[in-house]
Amino acid sequence: MTDFCKGLDLALPLIQAPMAGTSTPALAAQVCRAGALGSLAIGHLDPAGAAAALADLASRTDRPFNVNLFAHAPAAVDLAREAAWLDALRTRFAAFGAAPPAKLSTIYDSFTGNAAMLGVVLAAAPRVVSFHFGLPEAPAIAAMKAAGSRLLASVTSRAEAEAARRAGIDMVIAQGWEAGGHRGVFDPEAQDAQLSTAQLLADLVAWGELPVIAAGGIMDGRGIADALEAGAAAVQMGTAFLACPESASDAAYRARLASDAAYETVMTRLISGRPARCLANDFTALAQIPGLPDVPAYPRAYDAGKALNAAAKAAGETGYGAQWAGTGAPRVRPMGAADLVRTLGAELAAIQRPA
Repeated sequence: MTDFCKGLDLALPLIQAPMAGTSTPALAAQVCRAGALGSLAIGHLDPAGAAAALADLASRTDRPFNVNLFAHAPAAVDLAREAAWLDALRTRFAAFGAAPPAKLSTIYDSFTGNAAMLGVVLAAAPRVVSFHFGLPEAPAIAAMKAAGSRLLASVTSRAEAEAARRAGIDMVIAQGWEAGGHRGVFDPEAQDAQLSTAQLLADLVAWGELPVIAAGGIMDGRGIADALEAGAAAVQMGTAFLACPESASDAAYRARLASDAAYETVMTRLISGRPARCLANDFTALAQIPGLPDVPAYPRAYDAGKALNAAAKAAGETGYGAQWAGTGAPRVRPMGAADLVRTLGAELAAIQRPA
């Protein structure tokens, strides 16, 4: 048992990754029920939607759970860049009998400076709150800690971990290059060292200033054991839960995970405007178009990405979705979330049991 488990009364040092758009109250509750830490992403919701989702989760479990928020810098609005991007997508929309949006919108508000969302979080007072893309302002951090929440932040480098420590974050999630979904980089325009999970974990454990949670490419008990032996306080796993019936991944997404398509993932900005690891599909293939203009900033580019996916799906084409997945995708095991947690626990116990 790690200190992380003891502090939250967990049977397994495992966090189910939040996965905005895919995690659900049902998924998080089943993970909690089985003895791990379930997570619910609310960064893509407005305050009313976030409050409803949190109430739903609280009605399903009395166990500790993690609430995840986006703490990115305000979106940079560049109308000329956005117009060029929409024009570049016009022929793709036309292929599905549709037209791109007339203009782009900022579809997700950042948690940073968001008093309404902070109020929702403080009212729910979750045992754990985690942040992606950066850190909220100091008063918000102080308020959540005063409410009894343990604070976690995704980091991709020691510099980001040091910023988290200075801000008062309690633990860092070391997001390796293998991880699915959006990179947690604080500045998406800065150079990314693309450190693997093992490299980043080793660096942050040697740094030694905060407990570290390993994330990226971990799919089974052996992966958990390796991370713990390397000094991690716990692991975070997302891709492993995508095929659980409680997740919100659609049928096409699940079918691709179960096929040879799972062996090819790419890091792309095209869908949302921020780098994210996705199953290679028709959307990610747009990168091969010569002279493709610069992608607008996150999350404004995502407005176009979602619109194109909706148009394609309406025409029966499923290759334009945000099918986020890590490099461990070929090892996804379709089963209920609670059964998966119990399976992972049994695998870990078998490895740790003395011969």
